This record gives sequence, C-alpha cells and structure tokens, in this order.
Amino acid sequence: MTETEFLTLIDQHKRIIHKLCTSYRFSPEERRDLFQDILFELYKSRDSFEGRSNISTWIHRIAFNTAADTFKKKKEIVRLFDIQELPADEDEWTERRNDLLEAMRYLTDKEKSIFMLYMEQLSYEEIAEVTEMTVSHTGVVLHRIKTKIRNILNKK
Repeated sequence: MTETEFLTLIDQHKRIIHKLCTSYRFSPEERRDLFQDILFELYKSRDSFEGRSNISTWIHRIAFNTAADTFKKKKEIVRLFDIQELPADEDEWTERRNDLLEAMRYLTDKEKSIFMLYMEQLSYEEIAEVTEMTVSHTGVVLHRIKTKIRNILNKK
C-alpha cells in the first residue's frame, strides 16, 4: 500500500478511529495520543492487510488491540461508547448514559471491549474476527454481558 493509498484509507475511516478513541479516553489530550498510536500501528501494519476481510474490520482489529494495549499499560478507566442518538429529553439522555457508564464499570476489560464493538453496530461475525473468537462464542459472551448490564441497571 502506497503512502497516498494509506492516507486516503485513513481519511475514509478516521471516524471509526476517532469514535474508538472517544470510547477509551476521557480527555482530549489522551484521545489525540491514542489516535496517533493507532495511526502509527496502522501505518506499520499497512502491508499486512491481505484482503481476506473487510478493510474496516482490519482497522477495527488494529485500533482495538492498540487501545487495549495502551489501556493495560496505563490501567485507566475506560468509557466504551458514545451514544449517537439523543432521546427527546436531554436530561433523560444524560441520566441513561450515566447509568450505563456506571454499570459498565463492573465489566471486565475484555467485556468492555467486546461491548464497545457491539455498540459500534458490528455484526457478530465482525466482532468475532476482531476479537479472534468464534461467532458462537461471541454470541454467548455478548448475551452474558447484556445480562450482566441489565442486572446491574435493575438493581439501581
């Protein structure tokens, strides 16, 4: 992949990377640092893309692994999603979002990462490919995560 092709690819998929950075980091500075780390890893890996999967899946995998690696190193609290659609009442949105974020603190790092991919609306097949699990195991894990979150929210 040439440098021009790489830059075009990044331009086309930067939304995915930015959203993941927002999910993993609270401060703008940390988001920028993670974005740069992901770009660096993508650039280093650009010739490893073999076309056996969708390019966005490849980007998700590298971004996911880079974010997870930096999270492990820094041992930071992770926020794993950014709700895209606001309810009609902004106060209700804020309350629901805060409740979900609080519930997610009880998930393991792996559960948070998988749930984030689910919130990104990746298919079970895509999540399985990114996390290197089987599709059936992905379904089982997501079911357990959703049940865990529901139980936490119901206790509130």
